[in-house]
This record gives sequence, C-alpha cells and structure tokens, in this order.
Amino acid sequence: MVLFAMPWVATATQFLAMDRLVATHFFNQAEGGDALLWQHLFWFFGHPEVYIIFIPALGFVSSIVATFTRRPVFGYPVMVLSMVATGFLGFGLWVHHMFATGIPQLGQSFFTGASMMIAIPSGIQIFCWIATIWSGRPRFSVPFLFVLGFVVLFIIGGFTGVMVASVPFDQQVHDTYFVVAHFHYVLIGGAVFPLFGAFYHWFPKITGRMLSEGLGRWNFWLFFIGMNLTFFPMHQLGFEGMPRRIYTYLPETGWGDLNLLASIGAGLIAISMVIFVANVVVSLRGGVPAPDNPWGGETLEWATSSPPRPYNFAHIPVVESRSPLWEQAQPMPVVTGLRTDVRDTLVTTLLDAEPDSKHRHPVPTIWPFLTAVGTTILFVTLIFTPWGVVIGTPLFLLGLLGWGWPHGRDKREQQLVESEA
Repeated sequence: MVLFAMPWVATATQFLAMDRLVATHFFNQAEGGDALLWQHLFWFFGHPEVYIIFIPALGFVSSIVATFTRRPVFGYPVMVLSMVATGFLGFGLWVHHMFATGIPQLGQSFFTGASMMIAIPSGIQIFCWIATIWSGRPRFSVPFLFVLGFVVLFIIGGFTGVMVASVPFDQQVHDTYFVVAHFHYVLIGGAVFPLFGAFYHWFPKITGRMLSEGLGRWNFWLFFIGMNLTFFPMHQLGFEGMPRRIYTYLPETGWGDLNLLASIGAGLIAISMVIFVANVVVSLRGGVPAPDNPWGGETLEWATSSPPRPYNFAHIPVVESRSPLWEQAQPMPVVTGLRTDVRDTLVTTLLDAEPDSKHRHPVPTIWPFLTAVGTTILFVTLIFTPWGVVIGTPLFLLGLLGWGWPHGRDKREQQLVESEA
C-alpha cells in the first residue's frame, strides 16, 4: 500500500512546488489547470494512508488477543484475506472525501458503494476477534484492556464511517465536528489504542522490565473515558452545524456545554499520558525484571531472552506452525550448516519454504543514514528554490553509491559464501 500510495502525494507535492517555483499551472484554474486535481492526487494517498496506519494495528490486536485468551485466532485464513481485501478496497474510496465538490452523481454512487463495502472486511475481523475471546479464557491485563477499548471505539467509528458514505448525509455534516468525531474514533480508537496495547505487551521483551499493572490500568481507563468525553459530544455538535477550523463561536449557538465536556475529556487524556510516561520512566529504572515469556505468548520472539541479544538466536530455530511455542516441542530444532560468527541467513524457496541457499548479510554501515540525509536536503531545498535539484541530487546519488558499492570485508565474505556453495 505504501508503494502504491506514496508516489501520488509525492507527485502532488512536486506539482505544487513547480507551480510556485517555475510557474507551471497544474492547479491554476486561470491558466487551464484544475484545483480538484490536487484533491484527487492527495486523497488517493490520504485515504489508503488511513489503512496503512490501521493494518499494522490489526496485527498487534491479533497477537494480543491470541496471547491473552490462550487460543489461536479464530478463522485465521479469513482474517488474513480480509486484511488483504482492506488493502485493495482502500484504494477505491478516495472520492468520498470530495462529495461536496460537485463531482458527477455516477461517481458519487460508485464511491458510496465502495465506502460501505469497506466495512465488510473490518466486520469480519471484529467477528474473528470476538469469537476468539468467546472461546478462550481471557486474562484482563493492560494490553488486553487496550484491545477491548479498541474494539468498542473502532465499532463506533465504523458506524459513523458508513453514515458519511451516504452523499446526502455527508453534504449535511461536511466540514462539521461530526467528521472530527468520526476521524478520531477511527484513528485513535483504531490505531492508537492497539499501539498502546502493543507497547505494554512487548515492553518487557524489549527492555527486560515489566510495566506497572496498576499505573497501566489508570492509563487505560483515563484514556478510554477521556476519549469518549472528548469526541462523542462532537457528533451532536456536528449535527447542530458547528464548523471545523473555526477557533471560536457565539454563546447564543448553545454549543458551550458540549465543548466544555470535550475539554474535560481532553484533560483526562492529558493526565493519562502523564501517567503513561511516569510508568515508563519508573519501570525502566526499577521495574520488576521480566522473564523470557511473561505473558505465555505463542510466537517466536518470546523464545529469546528479555531483552533479546543483538543476534536474537545463535542458531535459527525451525518453525513448523503459526504458534511454535504452543504447538512444538521445546527446545525447538535448529537449522544446521550456518556459521554463528558472521551474519549467515538461510534462504528458502518461495512457495514451500524448502532450504535453497544461504546469504551473508553485509556489515553495519553509516551509508543508509547519509543517503537519508541527502534525500532530506534534496526535498527540503526544493520547497524554496529550483536549485534544490542541483544541491540535493549529488548528495543523494553519493549516498546511494556508497551504500551499494561493495566494501572490502563484504566482498571477501560474499566470495567465501560463493566458494562454500
């Protein structure tokens, strides 16, 4: 999704920079350009971007649900296919952000249908998680609480998403606080809550310390309550016509009480974030040492120490299922024939994962960072002057050249691999 979505916002940004710097007219209506072209290019990136943020959260949720219910995810193949379907359908919705721009009714009808259809794979995922919880014995630790909060908030955001897919309704609430409420229920509920759950879940593995369960519960409940106090009243404010991007309003509008409630909720969210930061700082300094697998997880990272060694495994384990720590004998069998003093990696066939060859990874290098610096200089200077091409391109190409050029040690080790093969 990133590969297909990012070029469009890069293209739009480049067109805008050229309009400003060298007097092209991609978006200048007076010279034959089209201002709506900007919206099409931006939203063709902007709406898949929502799912680019959301789909990794689905992976967090599935792993946490399986771990804290002690059950493999119900309907796993259907879950994976629904995530793939979300990735495809996410590219067919961008015009529902443009219903108020006067596009033809046939186009509105198509994107209304696509916007409603995207709820189907999301509903399948919610059903699979609920079925997994129903069939298991859930432990209501902090990571699992954040997952439950995600389910509740994302369902609310999904309902309002189907509502704004209707053209007449969307034109009534367009640019009102109803859209603000919908957006935050989807992104905070759908991405930030799973991210917090993942942080609590994998923090012991990354740092070797457990986060405080008590402070974590305060963090969750204040965040959950504050989230609903802040954004749920905005649905009603949107119905009453309160516009977005207006910093004040007259008291006669009657919007003051609901805005006060939203402000109180925002304060609760801020307090919950302070508690979260305090929890992290205190736990890093003196938290309970974490065992290798504190949650009884199923996946391979829990077979390493906490925190893992830089190389993870001295000998690569052989994995025969999606839940190796639950379904395979311990200790697991390991791959033989690989050296442990260099970065040897087994390469397998694409379809059957049969051993095919081995690959030696290159040694650490600073060239990727220097390439990123050159790329940043190129695009930042292009915002202000066309000379950015002259300034930044050589730096970018120099970084790529240094990155790809075979260094002495890498070259010798790769020749050694080829001679061993």
